[in-house]
Amino acid sequence: MADPLRIPPAPGIPGGLVLHASEFTERFSHAGGPGGQGVNTADSRVQLSWDAAASVALSDAQRARLLTNLAGRLAEGVLTVDASEHRSQRRNRDAARDRLVALVTEALAPPPRPRRPTRPSVGARERRLEAKRRRSALKETRRPGWD
Repeated sequence: MADPLRIPPAPGIPGGLVLHASEFTERFSHAGGPGGQGVNTADSRVQLSWDAAASVALSDAQRARLLTNLAGRLAEGVLTVDASEHRSQRRNRDAARDRLVALVTEALAPPPRPRRPTRPSVGARERRLEAKRRRSALKETRRPGWD
């Protein structure tokens, strides 16, 4: 893999990131599932690994946020992504790279702003109570002996 992986600017990544090809490890293997001879002979499954803990592309704050948010997906600081849904190795390489970009972008995004609690307006409360009164009156007409 000669070309670097570019992560576009996003919240938490103001200028974008460029992850150099030397930081990645690609492994190829047989994909599982149906497919017969094509699956059994072609190494189309791609496993892309990136050592996030030792990456020089990240600032200290970005590294800390990434390691915290992806703690469940990391093994000793290494993020691994698999792709085997396509028949060709090239398309699986692209899919793995796209997945890695999406994971890193999502992990570096700042947390959402907390929700500010609100209350229903006076008009909304009145409309709700009026609807309850109408429904109650309708059910009242269904009672036996109502005349």
